[in-house]
Amino acid sequence: MAYLTISINDLVDGKPQKFTIGNTDVCVARVGSDVYAINDMCTHSEVSLSEGEMNGRNIECWLHGSEFDMATGEALTPPAIENAEVYSVTRDGDSVTITVEGKHVNANN
Repeated sequence: MAYLTISINDLVDGKPQKFTIGNTDVCVARVGSDVYAINDMCTHSEVSLSEGEMNGRNIECWLHGSEFDMATGEALTPPAIENAEVYSVTRDGDSVTITVEGKHVNANN
């Protein structure tokens, strides 16, 4: 298992960010007090979702406009029809841990 621990204060509300956890690029977004983590690759066009725009807890791919639910990974609008992988997010106070696979990476230096 690989996981990344960051402070919730490092996440700007409504602004997706890309983190590499192990060998996986992950799009992380904070919406209010909730934090979501989804695979950073659009399932339709293989571009970075973290460069897209947030609409509530949904993220829109910047290239063709496919929208994904950050909580479930569900592809909500075409042209994407394949869901994206979501990752476990746990919160302990201001610390947020995103779990993928591989090794532990701690961003709180």
